[in-house]
Amino acid sequence: MIDFSHINRNYNDVCTAYKVDIPDSFNFAFDVVDARAREANKDALIWVDAAAGKTTRITYADLSARSAQIAKALIALGMERGDAACVVIGRRPEWHQVLLGCMKAGVISMPGTNLLTAKDIVYRVNQAGAKAVIVSPEHCEKLEHIADSCPTLKHMIVVGAPAQNNWLSLDALSDAQSAELNSSDLAPFSATDTMLIYFTSGTTAMPKMVPRDFAYGLAHAATGLFWMDLQESDIHWTLTDTGWAKAAWGMLFPQMLLGVTTVLYDAPGMDVKAHLNLINELGVTTFCAPPTVYRLFAQEDLSDFNLQSLRRCLGAGEPLNPEVIRYWEKHTGTTIADGYGQTETINIVGNFPNIETRFGSMGKPVPGFDVNVVDDEGKVLADDEVGHIAVRTDNGWPAGLFRGYLKNGELLTDTFRNGWYYTGDTASRDKNGYLWFVGRSDDLISSAGYRISPFEVESALLEHTDIVESAVIGVPDETRGQLVKAFIVLKAGVTPSEELSTEIQSFCKELTAPYKYPRVIEFVDGLPKTISGKIRRVELREKS
Repeated sequence: MIDFSHINRNYNDVCTAYKVDIPDSFNFAFDVVDARAREANKDALIWVDAAAGKTTRITYADLSARSAQIAKALIALGMERGDAACVVIGRRPEWHQVLLGCMKAGVISMPGTNLLTAKDIVYRVNQAGAKAVIVSPEHCEKLEHIADSCPTLKHMIVVGAPAQNNWLSLDALSDAQSAELNSSDLAPFSATDTMLIYFTSGTTAMPKMVPRDFAYGLAHAATGLFWMDLQESDIHWTLTDTGWAKAAWGMLFPQMLLGVTTVLYDAPGMDVKAHLNLINELGVTTFCAPPTVYRLFAQEDLSDFNLQSLRRCLGAGEPLNPEVIRYWEKHTGTTIADGYGQTETINIVGNFPNIETRFGSMGKPVPGFDVNVVDDEGKVLADDEVGHIAVRTDNGWPAGLFRGYLKNGELLTDTFRNGWYYTGDTASRDKNGYLWFVGRSDDLISSAGYRISPFEVESALLEHTDIVESAVIGVPDETRGQLVKAFIVLKAGVTPSEELSTEIQSFCKELTAPYKYPRVIEFVDGLPKTISGKIRRVELREKS
C-alpha cells in the first residue's frame, strides 16, 4: 500500500519541494483499493439512503470484491481494454463499484450526471465511440432506443435491477463471477493508460472530452494532503454530483489514497436541516460544499445544530462572501478554505491549514504546481494585474495535469503555449502570492478601458433582496467598446419596472466601483445553464 505518512504537510516547507512519484505500472483499483482491503477491514463508504431511511457501511474489502466481479463480468461480455463505457449512476455504492470494476478490466469509464438527457448521452457515446452504457434504473426508459443512434454501442447495462427489454442486469452478470481477480492475471497496466474520460461542462461550447490516465488518480494525493488535509481517521463528505470531476476529488481518489471513510448521501433535493443534522450523526470531520450550499446553511440558526465534529471545511467553484465565512466559523470553529482546479487538473490552488486564509482569495499554488498570472505571450504579470491563470509546463509536466482534449482519436493541445497551460480563467496575484479569481477569459468585459469581471458584478447584484439570480455580459457600444448588461431573475411577487432598474443600479454602485454597474438591465424568467448549473453567458451574448 502506498504510504504518505512521511510527507511534510507544512506549506512553506514543501511549496516547491513536493513531488509525487508515479510508477511506470499503476492501476488505482488494484494498487490502492485492493491494497487497503488487504491491510485492514476498514469502512470506505457510509451510504445514507434517505428514501429508505437506511445507513449502510461498505468496507474497502467489499469494494475490492465487488469491483473484481464487475471487471470479470465486463470482460465476459467481450469488453476489451481501451473500450469506453458511459456510466450514469447517482450517489450510491454502485458508482464506486462500477468505476473500480472498469479500472480493473481496463475499460474507460465516462461518468455522467443524473441530469443528462438521452440526447446528452447519445452525444457522449458517439464522441467517444463507447461500447456500453451502465446506468441506474431511472434512466432505462428514456434510453430504450439509444442504440438506434449509436453505431458503436453494444451493451446496455442496468445497475440495481433485473434484466429487462434491451437491458442486461449488471448485478446478475457480476453475481455469476467469483470475487478473485489479481492484476497478475492480466496484461500489465501503465500509469499512462487512459482510466476515464470526463466531459467539460460546456459553458462556452459543446462539452469536450478530457482523458485522465491512472497517474491522475495518484496525483490527487496532493489534493488530499494539502488543501483537504485528510487524515486516515477522517470521515469526509463532499456535496457533488457523481457526474463531475469534483466527485473524483471529493469521493474517490484523495480519500482512498489516504484511507479515509467517505459519506454518500442519496436524497432528492436539498434538505438543509437534514444535511446539517447528518454532520453530527455521522461524525463528519472534513466537509466540502459549493458556496451555494454554505449560503443556504447561513440562512439557518446554526446554534440549533451540533457541528463540533468538523475540523476542516472547504469550498470551491466561486469565492464566498466574508459574512457567510464568519458565521460558519462562529458556529463550527472552522474557516471555509477556498480551492481551485478544473476537470483538466487536480486541485492546483488552495488555502492551506498552516497559512493564513484570506477571504475571497483562491489561495496559493498547490505544492508540485507552478501556477501564476500571465499575459497572452506567457509573460508573468506584475502584482495586482489581471491576466490568465496558467500552469507552467516547460520545467517538467506536473502530475495530474491533462495532456490535451480528445477529438477523433487525436489530442488537441491548443491550450498549451509559451511553456504554460492556459486554464481559460483569469485572476490577479497580490504581493503575498495569493490569487484572486476574476472570471472566464471569454467572459471578461472591456468597457472604457476597464476590464470588468462579470462574477464581481453578479455577486454585488445578489446582495439585493429582490434578486434571485443574475448573469452579466458585455454588449457592444460605440463609445465605451462594451456596456455592462445584467440579466436579472426577480423573487416571486416582485414586479419589474424602470424604477426598480434604477434602484438596482444605485445599489450596485454602492458595492462595486461605479464604472462596473450594469448600464443595461433586462428582467428575465430564467437563465440558460449547462446541466451542471453553470450559466451559459455565451448564449446570452448570442441573443444580445
